[in-house]
Amino acid sequence: MQAFPSGVIPPLVTPLTVDRDVDVEALERLVNFQIDSGVHGLFALGSSGEVSFLTDVQRDTVVQTVVASADGRVPVLVGAIDTSAARIVEQISRAADRGADYAVTTAPFYAKINQRDILDHFRHVAGHSALPVVAYDIPVAVHSKLAPTTVLTLAEERAIVALKDSSGVQAQFREVVMGNRELGRPLKIFTGTEVVADADLLIGADGIVPGLGNVDPASYGELYNLLAAGQWEEGRILQDRLVHLFRIINADESLTGPAQAIGAFKEAMRLRDIITTSVTAAPSTLLSEPAKKTISTIVTAHFA
Repeated sequence: MQAFPSGVIPPLVTPLTVDRDVDVEALERLVNFQIDSGVHGLFALGSSGEVSFLTDVQRDTVVQTVVASADGRVPVLVGAIDTSAARIVEQISRAADRGADYAVTTAPFYAKINQRDILDHFRHVAGHSALPVVAYDIPVAVHSKLAPTTVLTLAEERAIVALKDSSGVQAQFREVVMGNRELGRPLKIFTGTEVVADADLLIGADGIVPGLGNVDPASYGELYNLLAAGQWEEGRILQDRLVHLFRIINADESLTGPAQAIGAFKEAMRLRDIITTSVTAAPSTLLSEPAKKTISTIVTAHFA
């Protein structure tokens, strides 16, 4: 198992064929494109990877392809996203069997829960996991926020090794960073935001997990390096450019969620010849042709 890195760890999209099968060849190209662009790790089967829409067989295909294509060059994180701790442990076992380095999982969902339930959930997963566990805070999807005290308790107990915070709640993100520092930094803490990554790195994040990094990983690597060197104004200017590129997710306002944002990422990647189609997983509606033209205009201007 590789050491958990700092830096940029893009949450890979899952390229699909027109029949909505996993496009293995496109996924192999994506992995090599990311590594050649200088990323520090890869996160398969996250929200950008449409994990909730994929079958277990499709998930296995994604993990096997990413691990084989990465070939030990960077660590591979795999999302084990499911409705219960027992099912998550099974997903982690499948990922471990296929060579993953770390498992990423959320609070439980579907049933209403509290912070005590979340603690018990992560403790159970960690106690039965074949891989080190990364906590994924994404309340927009699971409808529960990981409280700073919960995250720090799990860190102190060594139940988790890292946090991906996609909550967008910067005040609580700062509380976690401060508390982690007081504990001697047992956690690596990553921001999942594309548009205020510079601010989160200033707060003390160890790195970025940007969905937009599928489209332009090199710029996120440059952003990380600029801020690590204390070049905050240069970093702000680059972050502003990435905010302009992120506007591709609003190209089709008739869509929501994965259909809108991930469809836009995929279309931008298709325009860059990284993947073959912009097809998203069922039941997502596909992008309209006018939206594709808008995305093309934004992408062309960004990379000009």
